[in-house]
Parts: sequence; structure tokens; C-alpha cells
Amino acid sequence: MTGSPSPQLTATGIPRAGGAGMLGDLTVSRIGFGAMQLERLRGDRDAAIALLRRVVELGIDHVDTAQFYGDGFVNGLIRDAFRPEDGVVIVSKVGADPDPGAAIPLRPAQRPEQLRAGVEANLESLGLDRIPVVNLRRLDTGPGLVAEGDQVVDLDDQLAVMTALRDEGKIGAIGLSGVTLDVLRRALPAGIVCVQNLYSLVTRGDEEMLRLCAQEQIAWVPFFPLGGAFPRLPKVTDEPAVIAAAKSLDRTPAQVGLAWLLHHTPNTLLIPGTADAGHLEANVATGTIGLDDAALAALDAVESRTADVPLG
Repeated sequence: MTGSPSPQLTATGIPRAGGAGMLGDLTVSRIGFGAMQLERLRGDRDAAIALLRRVVELGIDHVDTAQFYGDGFVNGLIRDAFRPEDGVVIVSKVGADPDPGAAIPLRPAQRPEQLRAGVEANLESLGLDRIPVVNLRRLDTGPGLVAEGDQVVDLDDQLAVMTALRDEGKIGAIGLSGVTLDVLRRALPAGIVCVQNLYSLVTRGDEEMLRLCAQEQIAWVPFFPLGGAFPRLPKVTDEPAVIAAAKSLDRTPAQVGLAWLLHHTPNTLLIPGTADAGHLEANVATGTIGLDDAALAALDAVESRTADVPLG
């Protein structure tokens, strides 16, 4: 990867979407791209590759993926779409394996040997010798999978294999996903660079964890940042304060919900996903939205509600 001429610019000289943020010792665009929805373009590979090239053109150089997105299909798109000179930082994750046909098409893969196998599979499908960041997807919090039986694995055993993989040079840094505050505290000595948890304007139960991340200079990467991904998960875009702010700014409620996250804490990095170029451009445009004190106060006052969704 080539170096940026300025922290505010990507390796290709384009202003970073949403400005510059830190992911461990890496400078990345604060607005990244979550690749999960690219599986929807399985029937049109050319369109998927074109969308990823558009990601680079819009100043995004932080892309989140996983081997279990389409059982390697999405990683293969990333391998073919990005070039070394694009300077894109790839973040992947382990802790689950594909389970086609299941209600949730994944199964837990929490044992140390499964985590290692997951990293190896990611390396192969991405065509990389080293993945810059790999998140350990724990199953401590929902929504999603539940660990049972031999899939209930002690954190120390998992961190041992993740740090070994880092020492071997197969991964650059370790992140966590789907964790509790206690687990994050226990993991800090391992050198955690990011945390991915369910979080949005209307689901802010992890506020204390977010503060700890800011204190420890750990990137906070909310997933389902607009809610609504599960039937009983509150939707940011339904909130009257969000709708009012969007109307006054001539933006969409979704853009306001994402912009609030960027304004809420400086260590927040976003990875909204889409399979549509227009939606991608709208997401990137949230980095230009200014929220004054009155707008922020109105949005901050929105009630945070516990996500009423099952773990599995």
C-alpha cells in the first residue's frame, strides 16, 4: 500500500470520507464500507466490482468484511476489486462459519482452532499475506448467534490464538465484536484496536463502553447504526427528532442518524453497507452534515431503548 500525502487524503489523493480517524496505528476514513450486502449482487459480479471501485473513488479506505459473507464470495470481490495502490485497509472477522439454509445462515466457530482456521480462510479468499485487523466476534451480546456446548470458550483461550496469529504476522491487529464491558476490560492487555457492537441513536446501552474505548484510543465501530435490521430492533429513522432534523437540513433521516454517530464521539468509525451506488454516495455525504448545538441537543434527548431482539 502506498502512503497518503496527508492524513486527510487517501493513498490515491482523495479526501477521506467523513475525515480521518484512527484504527490502531492506521489512519482511515471515518466513513467506511460494510461489505456484507454485496452478496445481494451475486448474480452481477461486474456491478459488485464497480461498486467497490466507486468506494475508492468516494474516499473510503476502510472496508469491513468476513469470510462467512457469502462463504468467501464477498472476500473474492474485494480481492479482485482493490489494488495495492488504493491503500484500502481491510478489516475482517472470525468467530462464525457459514451454515447455508439455517434461519441465521451462520453457526458459531468460537474454539481456538476454528478461529485460526477462520483467519487462514480469510487470507486465502482475500489473497493477502496479512490482514490489517481481524475482529474476534464473541457471542456475549445479541442479536445473532448463541454459543452452546463446546462453543462456550473462555476469552483468554481465544485471545491466546489471536495474539499468536498477530505474532506470526498473519494479522496486524485485534478487534472485538459483540462483547460486554467486562470482556473488553479483560481484553485490554491484548492491545485491542476496535470494538464493533450493536449501537445507534436509539440503542445506546453501551455508552459506558464507548467512553472506555475513547479513553483507551480504541475505535468504536457500531453495527446496525440505524437499527431496524431485526423485527423488534428500534429504527432511528422513525424518531420524530431525527425526521425533524432531516427536514430542516434537507437530508434524509438515515443521513442524520449516521451524522449523529460521527458527531457523538471522535473515535467512532462507520461501516454502513449497501449494494446500491446511490445509497453509497448518500452515506458518504453524511460526512458533510453539520449538526449545531440545538440539533445535537434534540437528538441526544431521544430515548435510548433496549433492543428487544433474541440472541439467536
